[in-house]
Amino acid sequence: MRSYLFSAVATCCALHTAIAALYTDPSEIPTDREYDYIVVGGGTAGNVIAARLSEPTSDPKNVLLIEAGPSNLDFAAAAIPFVCVTLSPKTPMDWNYTSVAQPGLNSRAIHYPRGRVLGGSSSINYLIWNTGSSEEWNRYASVTGDHGWSWSSVLPYIKSIEKLVPPADRHDTSGQITPGLHGTSGPVGVSLQGYPSSIDSKIMKVTEELSAEFPYNEDMNSGSPIGVGWPLSSVENGTRVSSATAYLEPALSASRPNLDVLINTQVTKLIQTGSSQGVPTILGVEFAQSASGPFYRRNATTEVILSAGTVGTPQLLMLSGIGDKKALAELGIESIVDLPDVGQNLQEQTAIPNVWSINATSTPDDIARNATLLNELLGEWATTQTGQLATSPITQIGWSRIPDNSSIYSEAADPSAGPNTPQYEFIFAEVYNSFVAPGPTSGHHMLISTNLLSPTSRGSIALASADPFDAPLIDPALLNSAFDIFTMTEAIKAAQRFMSAPVWDGFVLGQYGLFEGVTWDAEIEKYARDTASTVFHPTSTAYMSPFGASYGVTNPDLTVKGMRGLRVVDASVFPYVPSMHPQGYVYILAERAAELIKADHLVWEADYGTPAGQDIFTKDSVCL
Repeated sequence: MRSYLFSAVATCCALHTAIAALYTDPSEIPTDREYDYIVVGGGTAGNVIAARLSEPTSDPKNVLLIEAGPSNLDFAAAAIPFVCVTLSPKTPMDWNYTSVAQPGLNSRAIHYPRGRVLGGSSSINYLIWNTGSSEEWNRYASVTGDHGWSWSSVLPYIKSIEKLVPPADRHDTSGQITPGLHGTSGPVGVSLQGYPSSIDSKIMKVTEELSAEFPYNEDMNSGSPIGVGWPLSSVENGTRVSSATAYLEPALSASRPNLDVLINTQVTKLIQTGSSQGVPTILGVEFAQSASGPFYRRNATTEVILSAGTVGTPQLLMLSGIGDKKALAELGIESIVDLPDVGQNLQEQTAIPNVWSINATSTPDDIARNATLLNELLGEWATTQTGQLATSPITQIGWSRIPDNSSIYSEAADPSAGPNTPQYEFIFAEVYNSFVAPGPTSGHHMLISTNLLSPTSRGSIALASADPFDAPLIDPALLNSAFDIFTMTEAIKAAQRFMSAPVWDGFVLGQYGLFEGVTWDAEIEKYARDTASTVFHPTSTAYMSPFGASYGVTNPDLTVKGMRGLRVVDASVFPYVPSMHPQGYVYILAERAAELIKADHLVWEADYGTPAGQDIFTKDSVCL
């Protein structure tokens, strides 16, 4: 289904928007330009940073953004919400990583999608827009010692980022969302689902029939997400909104003379450009388009901002001599700063798509089986940006927790941020989906994906070699603890209880596929380990800790410990994986980071009169 839809969309639709100051080869970058800031990675966070730092001011700063992948405008499918499931894995927009064998998944290795395109994972994700539990933002503030990461402090960023817009079908959203909680003029358009499904009313009815366990939540982005409700998606006018479309394209379309964007080019190393009182300064980057080169180097005068993502950021830090000294020495990499936590503490959420057969005359499953129908829908979307393709396949979402008296608490503490923070998620969709089994050629289905949100397992990112073009070793450690498998088992049992509500009588025909006949705890656990995969939400491999802490990788202001000139702005800095879909969190992170960077620059100039690091600045290198 995925490859068929992806290729069909590419054939039937074309994007032709042109934007300026976008370079496709390093040789095109102006050799006489000095860059105040170099941003490594044009993903969710990197595009926000580049756009904000290059904003017109009385003293504009020159910014170079370097992205390993192509432009999002090269892919028509990226714009169409419904086909989000086709964008990864095994596509040109994906890094196409594979994990190491997972003991918790019966030694299976799994696909590990990460966006390799302008917009990063915001260009290929499933569009869900969450801004978090108030408890976990307060936990971020507590563990970092910075109140600026608290719920009350990030609320203004949420309002400034969001632009709540009508859904594609313009239906009445009364009772489905609380508009006053959301921004209305930010760069990121967000909306409710824009096309109805046959399971909508039934899911809402369950919140009445089984309200004690599955209460209705009118707005899951209020800071208190527990319950079942309607999700917001990063969709405006029936079209995907990514950091590329919301931040970078407007900046480029405005022809900012101080913003250069280089695509199809991978940063291979961060370069030490000097030191002060024994503290190294990192203001240089090395980059190339292939392992055979040529290799180029450029320096920033103020800062390098690393936004390469939870996988790419620790990989690049370690390749540059920033990481565990002993591990780097084994690969022949000279240590610059000994930071053993680089690449450690990887936290990832686990997903299992549980499928039921349903008594329906048509569902989105039909789109993958009927080329004529698909072409009709593509034509409708291309003309009006409405119809079934103008919304994601996800219909509703539920957030829940295992009971407080669960037996597992005698063995493990609750890893979530508090009693109002979800431990697992339901994603509802009127389609068949499986990570391990092909789709059926007939029949109609619905699924509840059960997602483990707050794992106790911890994984890692490690170097396979000193070659920057070698994929790193990715170990998300899925279902690798007693708490994690217990919670996933309880989540699947809760999904079964959800589907036992009276409203499903005559509509639900039974559990389907590998899920058929799975009832007892031992069967559920085996089924979970046989079918689970990632939710594509890795975080925490360069996590924040308090200033002066001997652990962690970054400080609360996102500067890298033990050096000057280098800052990390991406999901790798979160001390704990967000309990909801992290896209919105990363935008919040990036907006605050941009303010921190600007403030630091102003303070430095006020105190010293020159940009940070200029005292030890070395001129840009030419092609090596």
